[in-house]
Amino acid sequence: MPEPLLVPRSGLPELIVDSAGFKDALEQLKKGDGPIAVDAERASGYRYSQRAYLIQIFRRGGGLHLIDPIAVNDAELWSEMNLTFQNCEWIVHASTQDLPCLRELGINPLHLFDTELGGRIAGCERVGLGPLCESLLDIQLAKEHSAVDWSLRPLHSDWLTYAALDVDVLVDLRDAVENLLRERGKLEWAQEDFAQILKNPAPPPRTDPWRRTSGMHKVRDRMTLAIIRTLWQARDTYAREIDIAPGRIFNDEVLIEIATKRPTNVDEFSKIIKRRTRTQQAPTTEWFALFQETLKLTEAELPILRVPTVGLPPIKLWKDRNPLGHARLTHARAAVIARAAELDIPVENLISPEVIRQLVWKNPPTSQLESYIQDLLKTNGARKWQIDQIKEILVQPLLETEPLVVPEPPTVEESEAAE
Repeated sequence: MPEPLLVPRSGLPELIVDSAGFKDALEQLKKGDGPIAVDAERASGYRYSQRAYLIQIFRRGGGLHLIDPIAVNDAELWSEMNLTFQNCEWIVHASTQDLPCLRELGINPLHLFDTELGGRIAGCERVGLGPLCESLLDIQLAKEHSAVDWSLRPLHSDWLTYAALDVDVLVDLRDAVENLLRERGKLEWAQEDFAQILKNPAPPPRTDPWRRTSGMHKVRDRMTLAIIRTLWQARDTYAREIDIAPGRIFNDEVLIEIATKRPTNVDEFSKIIKRRTRTQQAPTTEWFALFQETLKLTEAELPILRVPTVGLPPIKLWKDRNPLGHARLTHARAAVIARAAELDIPVENLISPEVIRQLVWKNPPTSQLESYIQDLLKTNGARKWQIDQIKEILVQPLLETEPLVVPEPPTVEESEAAE
C-alpha cells in the first residue's frame, strides 16, 4: 500500500503575502540546486479570469514556498524570479493548464519537464498527479481540495497543506518519470514535446463563442439565435466586469429558455434569470432592454443559422463527399492505433487525429510517397519522433481505395454460444 503523505516533509511554510517575504524566498531558492518545481491554483468555475491565486515553488536545497500572487502584486520581483531561474528546468504537472497564468505573472520558462505528459509518453496507465505518485513513488496524496475556490481569503490551512504537497513531491516524481522514459527509449520523444509546448503560440480567440451555448441544437430560427447571442454577450461582459464565471451568473439553460419563451415584460424576464442566478445583483432591467432591442432586428441583421464549416468537413460526411479519403482514413487510423499499442502510448500522443485527417483528405502523389507523408506531417506540426514512428506505416493506407471493414463486436448471445 502506498504511504500517505499528509504534510510536507519539511513542514508547512508560512504563506508569503508581502514583497519582503517574496525577496527572502528568492534568496533561499538561489541557494538551492537543480530544477524548479512549480504549481498554480486557479479559481476555474468560480472566477472569469484564469489568473493564479496561489503559487507553490520547491527546489532542492532552496525550500518550499507558498506565495499569494494577489497580495504580492510586485511585477519587479516576479520579473526577478523569471530572470534568475529562466535557464533552469521548470517542472510542471499538466503544464498547458498552468503556463498561461504563470506567463501572466511574467514567468516564461525556457526549459520544461511536464510530469503528466512524460507519464503519458512513458506508457503509464494513469497520469494524474496522485496516481503517478502512487505508482512511481509509492506515495499517496490527498486530493480532496482540488476543486475549491482559491480566490477566497483567507486561504484555509488544510488547503495550503494540499497545495504544498503538490510541489513537495514534484522533483522526485520528475526523476522517476525521466528514469522510466530513459528505460523505455522515449526520453528524447518527451523532450521534443516539452520544447514544443513552450513554442506553441496562445490559441486565437474563438469566432462567435456564443454559438457553443449548451442546448443550441434546439434552436430552429434566426431570431432565437440572435437572442442567445445578445444575452450571451451581455452575461460575458458583466462576468468579466465582476470577475465571476459566466455560468455562476446564470447558466445556458436560461439563455435557451428566454430565447424560446420570449417573456413579454421585465418581471417575467427577471424571474427566469433570478431563479437560476448565483449572484446577489444582476442588471436584469438592462438585459431586458437589450432583449427587446434584439426583437426589433431586421431579417438582414439576424445571424445565420448554420455557419459554413471551416477546414475539413466532419468525418461522418466523408463517406459521401470523399469516398477515397474515407477509405484512406479508415486504414490510416487502424495503422496508427496498432502502432500506438506497440509503443505503449496513447494514440493522441503518438499523432494528433487532425494531422491524420489532413494527410488522407487529398489524393496522394503516385511516387515518393514516404517523402510526401513526411513533409505533410511536418507541415501540420508533427514532431520528428512522431514522424519517425509512423511515416512508413502510413504508406500503404494512402494507397487504399476501399474502406477497412471493422467487424462488429459479438452480441451477448453469440459470445454465450461460442462458450
